[in-house]
Amino acid sequence: MLFLFENYALDTDRRELRHGAIAVPVEPQVFDLLAYLIKNRERVASKDDLVAAIWGGRIVSESTLTTRINQARCAIGDSGAEQRLIKTLARKGLRFVGAVREEARPETMTAVGVQDAAAQVERALSLPDKPSIAVLPFANLSGDPHQDYFSDGITEDIITELARFSELLVIARNSSFQYKGKAVDIRQVGRELGARYVLEGSVRRGGDRIRIMAQLIDAMTGSHRWAERYDRELHDAFAVQDEMARTIVATLAAHVNRAEAERALLKPPAAWEAYEYYLRGAEALFLYMSRRTKALLYEARRLLGQSLVIDPAYARAAAMLARTHLYAYGDPSDGDYLSPAALDRALELAQTAVHLDPLLPQARAQLGHVLLFKRRHDAALAEFERAFALNPNFMEYRYAQVLLCAGEHARAIEVLEVNIRLDPFQPWPFHFMGVAHYMLKRYGEAVRWLREGASRLPNQQGAHAMLACAYAQAGQLEEARAEAAEVLRINPGFIIERYKRLVLDKDPKDVQHRLDELRKAELPES
Repeated sequence: MLFLFENYALDTDRRELRHGAIAVPVEPQVFDLLAYLIKNRERVASKDDLVAAIWGGRIVSESTLTTRINQARCAIGDSGAEQRLIKTLARKGLRFVGAVREEARPETMTAVGVQDAAAQVERALSLPDKPSIAVLPFANLSGDPHQDYFSDGITEDIITELARFSELLVIARNSSFQYKGKAVDIRQVGRELGARYVLEGSVRRGGDRIRIMAQLIDAMTGSHRWAERYDRELHDAFAVQDEMARTIVATLAAHVNRAEAERALLKPPAAWEAYEYYLRGAEALFLYMSRRTKALLYEARRLLGQSLVIDPAYARAAAMLARTHLYAYGDPSDGDYLSPAALDRALELAQTAVHLDPLLPQARAQLGHVLLFKRRHDAALAEFERAFALNPNFMEYRYAQVLLCAGEHARAIEVLEVNIRLDPFQPWPFHFMGVAHYMLKRYGEAVRWLREGASRLPNQQGAHAMLACAYAQAGQLEEARAEAAEVLRINPGFIIERYKRLVLDKDPKDVQHRLDELRKAELPES
């Protein structure tokens, strides 16, 4: 059996773990631990369960178990701090929380054969190049047929809001509503509508409360990609309907993009075109953001560049390529660190993306982010506001960074609260939440958030520099010096005089609010 998640494939028949096309070496017990957690992902696995399954009930020390868990996380790009895939539930056990797709592997089929078979199925379905999704009418489970208007309204709102995402092809309401009240085979629905993904759900109203269930299904395999339950008090039915539609859509779009990235990795290289190169490049860049390895940054740049070679008018690829140059500008391990040429190249690419597609929110947001580094704060805010006007469901934590640097700290917190609620696994919103509290002189709160951010960004100098500032302001000078040591570990050549070029606050007082505490933490001045 193959278990596919993110960019990984766990083959229980061959006892093999692969990351894309690369085999990941794992010890037998680590493999067994991973396989057990993935197979039993619907429940929490206790320590006793693991000992019985992996060690046959033999006595195992706590340190041995902890080591194997850490090795399992490391093998799939997770960590104890991040817990993106393997989550620890205090006093209960472990649970694999990543989205998993299962595929049967015939004994005689090679890895290439599995990929070829998947490609043949795709061609038979004649699916469009874009990820396509059908939203089936949400079932009314309230026991009152007069409440159909509410479940139908939720469905229609989700279709409308999804249609704002230019990267998605959304099946029209009239087509998807033909399945209302019918027991359906999701794979058949996908074939009939030409939809790769199907969203289905239910609505149950009782008294003053409402429960909405939603789940995203891969129509090619029938496997579940995502599911969530929402419970709300029902004061204003239409306000709740609007809130739920927007919440579901914002989360759903991220999961569709993740599923598409995984799908691209399983296709043979000859079948890749501009969109697949873009997805792989974007995935490499997102991995770089947490791991901070230059190889990932350059791989992202190579793939995105190839996407533009195939389709020079591809605005999303140009916007994402701009992001690689902006990250290089802020990465002390890269040759383009603080290079004006790198910043100019990022601006050129972002402007190109906007020129290619002025209605693409991602292009507007990327241009806004580069303009922040150019210290054009008002223009940066304007571009982000244009992005949200184009698609109110567009979720972007970098908007909070622009707000922070423009001095709108309380507003930044509001944006970050939404981001963290909808996607609690991104590291940067935690960091910027800490920065916002720091700027508002709430140093205890700042330390709490920045400590979480630094644990998720262990190799990012800015995360540790900001935590050093917060500790210094809180009077915890020993901790501040320890974070300063982390900054110097990441960037042995760190000096405040150069680093201040990355301190982008509009108000000079806010700049000094940061730099003075770096000195207090005993980081070198020049």
